[in-house]
Amino acid sequence: MFDKSFLKFFRALAKNNNRDWFNEHKEEYKEVVVQPLSVFIADMAPRLQKISRHFNANPKPNGGSMFRIYRDVRFSKDKTPYKQHAACQFRHKVGKDAHAPGFYLHIAPTEVVFGGGIWMPPNPALTKIRDTIVENPEEWKRIKSNKGIRELCGGIRGDGLVRPPRGYDPAHPHLEDLKRKSFFAMRHVKPAVIHQEDFADEVERTFKAAKPLMKYLCFALDVPF
Repeated sequence: MFDKSFLKFFRALAKNNNRDWFNEHKEEYKEVVVQPLSVFIADMAPRLQKISRHFNANPKPNGGSMFRIYRDVRFSKDKTPYKQHAACQFRHKVGKDAHAPGFYLHIAPTEVVFGGGIWMPPNPALTKIRDTIVENPEEWKRIKSNKGIRELCGGIRGDGLVRPPRGYDPAHPHLEDLKRKSFFAMRHVKPAVIHQEDFADEVERTFKAAKPLMKYLCFALDVPF
């Protein structure tokens, strides 16, 4: 699905991250990036249904699973207008934005990342996840020790607070997880992997490995899995 022109476009964009260059190459972007990524998303739809029927795989270039290439620079010191990677999120059907639980794929010339989790959920959702860890510590321990999550994804990760969150026991055995603001299990591979015939199989295998975490997050947020 992804030939060498896919990464070549982003390498060129990194050297010419401005509106004039992008407008001149917009049709190329649609042909070598948007079209094959849409095909990939469509191919993942039936695979995702085998994992959970509550996550969407929508191949529409706008309003679907694919992230826009345009950066939000309103609050950033970096004013370059375009992302230097392609990405898509197969988010839960109840979620309306990138902060919902979801499976994720990120393709850049430097690395490819895929897996599942939740990124920077709003405080009410984050509190539910933390409370669930406190109330179900043994189940959380079992998920953290899951072979697939450990071996394929390197464990459960996510940026966290320096200090324990207010209201939680600083001596809790899962304190480092309670400090997290995101929870994800992601696999990092070399970019050349996207050119292999079994790339979609590897993504599906990793999504399946992340399933215990995704199921736990959905339970914490009281949404179906």
